[in-house]
Amino acid sequence: MFDRPSIEDIHRATFAEPGKKVSLKDYTTDGTELFADKDEAKRSLKDDALAIDEMQDRLYAEKKQSLLVVFQGIDTSGKDGTTKAVFSQTSPLGLRVHAFGKPSSNELARDYLWRIHNKIPSKGEIAIFNRSHYEDVLIGRVRGLAPMAQIEQRYEQINNFEKHLVENNIKVIKLMLHISKRTQGERLLERLENPNKRWKFNPGDLEDRKLWDDYQDAYELAVERCSTKEAPWYVVPSDSRSRRKAIAARIVRGALEEMDPKIPDPGYRPDQFVID
Repeated sequence: MFDRPSIEDIHRATFAEPGKKVSLKDYTTDGTELFADKDEAKRSLKDDALAIDEMQDRLYAEKKQSLLVVFQGIDTSGKDGTTKAVFSQTSPLGLRVHAFGKPSSNELARDYLWRIHNKIPSKGEIAIFNRSHYEDVLIGRVRGLAPMAQIEQRYEQINNFEKHLVENNIKVIKLMLHISKRTQGERLLERLENPNKRWKFNPGDLEDRKLWDDYQDAYELAVERCSTKEAPWYVVPSDSRSRRKAIAARIVRGALEEMDPKIPDPGYRPDQFVID
């Protein structure tokens, strides 16, 4: 039997300390130092998914706070699969998933955070962002979709936005799914060769792949400048699907345990009622 890493172990290995220089080369992409055994990773995931479901039930009943989980990562890093696995046991009641693609004309007519703020979780909910406002300092920076002066302003604006959410009882955790260039190449090829996955292949991903180093630099800046006490970043090793899912589940479970939602007192006693 292999040891299972504690939530504290996971935090120490993946946490991007606020105010510190970030180099993605300092973070592993394989995760074997946390889960040596893939089967243990799968058992850990199952246990944590059940615990997440139980705490989400309490969160929904309490309706005093909410949780925002941001999954961000380069193409094929596993955002869809991680979302599906971590919340596999969670009731859809009180769970919202939002995938942010190219902004619509309606969204482009407003400030870049407008579409994000529209999707934040209500009290009692968990919201999962598959991509997020960080696209505006990632692809926005790499592809030059806005003047660099505006891009530079956005890091502080994002920090202020997330601080506002936290101060209004929305806990924010952000997971960067960190894969190697080699693994991305294998997964892109898998999408082409597997008929059931071919629909996910986008020829534009190959253009982004040519800009790998630029995207790595952009991710380093985003994590470095926007990992804060209020809304920290975690760099999750994602070359191994089973380890990635287990590590993400440990982080989400830890966040809910910190929130510690309570079933509310309904204000009456069971013996007040008689049911025929």
